[in-house]
Amino acid sequence: MRPREFDHDEVLRIAFDQFWRKGVRGTSMSDIARDAGVQRGSLYNAFGSKEALFLQAYERYAEDYVAALQRALGIGSLRKRLTVFFELTITNFRSGTPPRGCPTTRGLMELGSAEGEGLDEAARQAFASLLSRVTALVQDTLAAGAERGEFSGNPAAAALHIVTVTRGLAVLERAFGDEPQLRKIAAHAIDLVLGKRGPKA
Repeated sequence: MRPREFDHDEVLRIAFDQFWRKGVRGTSMSDIARDAGVQRGSLYNAFGSKEALFLQAYERYAEDYVAALQRALGIGSLRKRLTVFFELTITNFRSGTPPRGCPTTRGLMELGSAEGEGLDEAARQAFASLLSRVTALVQDTLAAGAERGEFSGNPAAAALHIVTVTRGLAVLERAFGDEPQLRKIAAHAIDLVLGKRGPKA
């Protein structure tokens, strides 16, 4: 008897939710198969391994996240664009009940574990690729702002600073879970990049 066909995108969504909440090491293929309503063997046939399934699910998440950031960085003044960028980032960290944190930061923490127990070089490259894409988006936004006279600094250096702040926010969110504090830090980072807010942003 052939295993029933399953919705590839739905399996990726279910798998990524588990990876995000519990980490790769904390998630089993049996857990994913149970929640997806498919046979574990079907998952291995379709994806090959838990790590390969994670990579496909993460790449799907990355595409959706980059698209959301592109929308956030596409409207309004430069200050408004950066504010919405940080709001989206913090909301992403704080999603879920309890909050799931940052999937990229969680994944990076699983690199370099004992062989066969964690994520490998392919995962590191996927994480680095997403961070590079986010940095490039922010840099382009800053460069466009400079052309409009809203920014006078170095777009490449400022973009790296902003993305580095998001990594710090991811760690602080895990340590304290204090969303108002995260928003204050984000606002301060924007002030450092653009200068103090004037009477009208």
